Amino acid sequence: MRYIFIVRSHILVIMYRIRYMNIFEMGAFIRSARHQAGITQAALAKRLHMSRATISQLENGVIGELGVRKLAQICDRLGLEVAVRVRRPPTLHEAYARNREERQAAFQETDKIIANLNPGKPGA
Repeated sequence: MRYIFIVRSHILVIMYRIRYMNIFEMGAFIRSARHQAGITQAALAKRLHMSRATISQLENGVIGELGVRKLAQICDRLGLEVAVRVRRPPTLHEAYARNREERQAAFQETDKIIANLNPGKPGA
């Protein structure tokens, strides 16, 4: 698991546990902070010498690549902070939950493959 910590005003700490960095959740959090600050995408982009499209893509979770410096600039302007922490090993409960999710995904994938092998033939 990877973790991203977003700190707002050094008081409230919101920790997102992220598998393969969920950019969509991070973008939604940044959008919320921008709305709370009363800043438009265009105004934020202008202040940071970025395009409005970059801000929009980040907020919508569709940005292909965003450098850590740009992310830090955006967060700094919105009163947020990005912190990297040492990853702790998963608890036994977390390991079991992850194993359960992986097995369910494997079963679903197997069901799809079987359905594609025998379309329209139930039980075949």
